[in-house]
Amino acid sequence: MTRRFTRLRTAAAALLVGALALTACAATPASSSSEDEGGESVLRWAATLPAHWDPIVQGSGFGFNLTALAYASLTEIDEKGEAAPGLAESWDYNAEGTAVTFHLREGLVFQDGEPLNAEAVKLYIERAKTQENSALFGDLTSIESVTADSETDVTVHLNQVDHQIPLLLGKRTAQITSPVAAEDPAKLDQWPVGAGPFTVTEYVPESHIYFEKNPDYWDADNIHIDRVELSTAPDPSTLVASIQTGVYDFAYGLAPAQYDAATDAGLDVATHPVYSASNLSLNINKAPFDDPAVVDAVRHAIDRDELVEKVTFGLGYATTQPFPEGYIAYDDESDDLWPYDPEESKKILADAGYEPGEIVVDFVVSADAVINEVIQAQLAAVGITANITVAPDWATPFFAKDLVLSTYGTTGRESPVQTLTAHFGQDGPLNLSSPYVPEGFDEAIKVARETPLDSPDYAENLQDATRAGLQSGALVFTVGTPTLIVKSPKVSDLPQIPGQISLTGVTVSD
Repeated sequence: MTRRFTRLRTAAAALLVGALALTACAATPASSSSEDEGGESVLRWAATLPAHWDPIVQGSGFGFNLTALAYASLTEIDEKGEAAPGLAESWDYNAEGTAVTFHLREGLVFQDGEPLNAEAVKLYIERAKTQENSALFGDLTSIESVTADSETDVTVHLNQVDHQIPLLLGKRTAQITSPVAAEDPAKLDQWPVGAGPFTVTEYVPESHIYFEKNPDYWDADNIHIDRVELSTAPDPSTLVASIQTGVYDFAYGLAPAQYDAATDAGLDVATHPVYSASNLSLNINKAPFDDPAVVDAVRHAIDRDELVEKVTFGLGYATTQPFPEGYIAYDDESDDLWPYDPEESKKILADAGYEPGEIVVDFVVSADAVINEVIQAQLAAVGITANITVAPDWATPFFAKDLVLSTYGTTGRESPVQTLTAHFGQDGPLNLSSPYVPEGFDEAIKVARETPLDSPDYAENLQDATRAGLQSGALVFTVGTPTLIVKSPKVSDLPQIPGQISLTGVTVSD
């Protein structure tokens, strides 16, 4: 495969696809100065507001970065993607690897004054596993039960050896909610009560939500912003002007097409590392992909360099796997899987007895996007007709595994084992061909899951699992697009936490 890393290829390829958090709505913050009249430091952030503020209902999509303003998580990750202390200052496993005890910081308190203790963590995890509308229950399948051993010690008991739990119970899945507030889940879902860096002061759904600094946050000394005004983003075409004129200070998810306009306007455009990639999803349980020859033809039909140019405006790069190069789970041996070779695709189909144009497939997608049209044309060039249908309710048939061909992109996971099982596991939500599993994957992922994070064998075992998963006929990874942050020069650089937006240490000047 020919690699192409252009313009923003500066961070060891640690940039992958992120959801563009912009909508075609407009909102105007109350003020256009980064400091209000009282001298407070204010960050005006344009974003797509979550529909849910209970993290259990919100789930692990991009919105967890916004709910994290109000909630603190059991663990965090650092800039290397390694598990780091959060509400829990440390943790340890039993000898068998079937239980992990988290040791909470002393004196933690929720924004409603309730103590954040081991019982509160226990109740949160149990609610995430059992609440009817939980979007997180599928992430917690390794957890059998939870016990509060003392005020500050909480033990998570597992149904299998799983050393990924400290990575799992971070911002995506363990933003701990006040147990008193959670007694009314519907109310909590519209007014968050946690122990995070900021406390909600005003919320108008579909318009804005305002926060003030929480002095009781465990890391409050490193929060230098007094107020966050989170407002519904304007149309992407006017976002740059809105930040240039001071209506907003910051937005996550600048469209690549707006990159030049933002830099020409004197704004800071920064890349942010993420753990995700776009893919072409095939259902090998349905014709025509129940024929391995057709799968192989598709694999060689995809011109990733063309996708880089036409989809990412030259800001992205070609990829064959769900991890960035240099990441601990990235498999160098799989670097050149299925190189672009349309003549080979045609030969494979001809040898299998197919006439040009004989194969016709429904290509059902979630949006009218350039990437779908380019892939459609690439398949047509080798004799496969893919008829595009944009389905407003796309998610329902996709996750029910009813589609034949589609495209997908994820925001990644902090746990590489979770990323792999989501894509390649028997019940993986991103495995359109469930219950199909590539040969050797279950055995390899079991070894990786059972390997301690500090083991010298950890990287090798992860890469073995990645290699096994990439033999799947159900997924063809295509292109990575950097997630772009656009901000006023008044806003200092953000910590480079992969896939997460952290305001720790961030300042807003006059």
